[in-house]
Amino acid sequence: MRLNVTVNAAAHAELAPSVTWTPDHELISVGDDKVIRRWQSDGSNAGEVTTVDGYVTCVSYFPSTAHHAVDIFALSFSDGFLRLMTRAGREEKRIKAHDAGAVINVKWNYDGSALCTGGEDGCVKIWSHSGNLRSTLVQTGKPVYATSWGPDNNAVLLACGRDIMVKSLQVGQKPLRWSAHEGVVTCVDWNAVNNLIVSGGEDCTYRVWDSFGRQLYASSPNPHVVTAVTWNPKGDSFAVGGFDMLRLCDKTGWSYCRERPKGTGSLMDIQWTRDGTQLAAATGSGAVLFAEVLGQAVEWNGIQAVLDEPRRISVVDITSDQMEEYLDFPRDRVLTFAIGHEHLVAATATQCFIYRIGNWNTPQICDLRAPPTLLLLSSGSFLIVDSGANSLGIQVLNYEGRQLSNPRFQGLQTDLLNSSTIALAPDAVAVLDGSDPKTVRCFDAFSGGLLTTGSITHSASIVEVALSQFAQGLERRMLTIIDANRDLWLCILSGGGNGNGGGRGAEAAASTSNQDRCFKLHTQVDSMAWGDTSDTLCAIADGRLVTWYYPMAAFVNRDLLPRARTVTPCPEMGKLPTISSFQGAHLSVRRADGAVLNVGTVSGPPLLYEYAAGQRWNEAVRLCRFLREDAMWAALAAMAIRDRHLETAETALAAISEVDKLQYILYIKDVPSEEGRNAELALFMRRPDEAENILLQASPPLTYRAIMMNIALFRWERALELAVRNKSHVDTVLGHRKKYLERFGRPEANPRFLQYAESVEIDWDAINAKKEKELEDERERNPRSYK
Repeated sequence: MRLNVTVNAAAHAELAPSVTWTPDHELISVGDDKVIRRWQSDGSNAGEVTTVDGYVTCVSYFPSTAHHAVDIFALSFSDGFLRLMTRAGREEKRIKAHDAGAVINVKWNYDGSALCTGGEDGCVKIWSHSGNLRSTLVQTGKPVYATSWGPDNNAVLLACGRDIMVKSLQVGQKPLRWSAHEGVVTCVDWNAVNNLIVSGGEDCTYRVWDSFGRQLYASSPNPHVVTAVTWNPKGDSFAVGGFDMLRLCDKTGWSYCRERPKGTGSLMDIQWTRDGTQLAAATGSGAVLFAEVLGQAVEWNGIQAVLDEPRRISVVDITSDQMEEYLDFPRDRVLTFAIGHEHLVAATATQCFIYRIGNWNTPQICDLRAPPTLLLLSSGSFLIVDSGANSLGIQVLNYEGRQLSNPRFQGLQTDLLNSSTIALAPDAVAVLDGSDPKTVRCFDAFSGGLLTTGSITHSASIVEVALSQFAQGLERRMLTIIDANRDLWLCILSGGGNGNGGGRGAEAAASTSNQDRCFKLHTQVDSMAWGDTSDTLCAIADGRLVTWYYPMAAFVNRDLLPRARTVTPCPEMGKLPTISSFQGAHLSVRRADGAVLNVGTVSGPPLLYEYAAGQRWNEAVRLCRFLREDAMWAALAAMAIRDRHLETAETALAAISEVDKLQYILYIKDVPSEEGRNAELALFMRRPDEAENILLQASPPLTYRAIMMNIALFRWERALELAVRNKSHVDTVLGHRKKYLERFGRPEANPRFLQYAESVEIDWDAINAKKEKELEDERERNPRSYK
């Protein structure tokens, strides 16, 4: 990416300390010449707002939210006053905010309900939106040069000498404080989307921190003091300003570009537009700097789209290095765009353009109610996230431009959503709840309603979510999450691992616990991604690339899961690498220093998924024999067991010498009834309740098999309950229970068993006769056994 910089040198006659954007993308600048000016987003002068009678130190415009539309901004002054003023220049309120010295900075919180001021007297104060003092948050004893609100508006970040402090608004909570720079900290910012902190100081460095004060990145010293740092609202980058210097940096710290605007002096304040496509800076020379972010590139299957101008995207075939097309957008600037699944989708502030790759002349066009902040694509639909006064929140549309659904829930905060906290699959949407970071809300992509299984609640805060892309049907859809401990968890949306649960239905799925739906795959995970042509999952963990060929094996048979994966040491990826894309058998990895590594994974899994989806089991077996890889055989075995193709499962298990599982598959093949085989397969997948349901819902019910299954699992009370309810085989349960206790030399202590033992006689000849009768009846239901 790069910055297209323009400088308006005649903005102010003296130093310009601060700028702020209005919700409709006008810029307001203040200067030591005591003039407040307005600017259009293209840098043209929109006129003078007013002239004030003091020196302004900072300006902050009321934030645009879905509930408020107020044209007012706050001004802090060197004489210790705080003023509220309308865009027309009318002063609404004047408050003596700090008694000793200047008010150095002022910030609205994200919903506009409160103001924060920091002063030369070392105090940080909280004010209501109408200008009434709520509290003096902290007294540091040193000038507070910068402040920033926390993501939930419940804490304030402030610069205090060489330290950075996080102070909660809740009374009694101890502040978090750490030494940040070797010189005075001059600027800080806290991003609401990624929850990261960036700071700059007189030691000429800028640094990135997490919210606990752990340093993630430290730059090498710059030639001059870092005077301004500001996060892009999307959370994927930040801007750094100094003397005749402007940098655009990735959130991990490395630089996209460095510009040297001449004649600006130090950049005193940097502010982004709400859509994150443009920034403006106030400078020491009095000039106002405007910069547009260009050069964003997305790639799919050899086609690359690049935003080379604000209103133009160039499409290039990188395999032949030939220009495909220039896509012009004369009405508005492009805010976001994405490519994938045979389509390119580009969105401006008012319209969405949907191109089919290869047909660039006739896009589908649909109108938007609010500027979009995020685009996600899947095979049959795409997702738009917008925010603002007329926002719809989350929209799912097909590639004809027709809206499919509008998922929403109470407490949805679209401003906090990014590609790590919302995921789209062809039939599902997963959204991390901003008000409860331990909960993921799961929606049907076609109706917008919550799935039957509702939400997934985790034990720790969740930082990243992703949905599998290949499988068809919610019963096969998988969700992966990375929590705050960097543990990778696999969850299944349907609640059971098997889509053919013998008629258990939605009620049974809804009752499935999170423990049954989630499985811990790995620890110390830096990044993960699903394949687009298969449900292969890749993760980078502790310097190794881990690839799970068939993650669903966790819900088929967990013993097969470690055998259906590969682990490759990758020391060249360094620390904190990020997977950018996973297309086919190619993995794109971004290192912490910004370098991109292209890693080739095994090409076998996509073919294996294709064969299994088409029930082409013989071809799948031939593929595994050709590759001679145990991980492929293990994946094929799990796929075949889940799809009940026992012959293929038998071949695959034999190839990897899983003798015990092979013997059980051979036993299942000899079970005479289809319901019995399905129940034994569910038992093989460690789902005894589902297996029992299958047997009891058969017509007529296979009660004897259900009783014997519970006996084999030592679920004695459940076996007795079934026998009593059906008024049969009570003696069978009592007889096996008696044998079990005699083997261990223990007396019967269960009152229910003691009660029935007094009235039921145990006759093994009768028990064996009933057993043979039950098996004979089951054979007559389906004379041919499975072969």
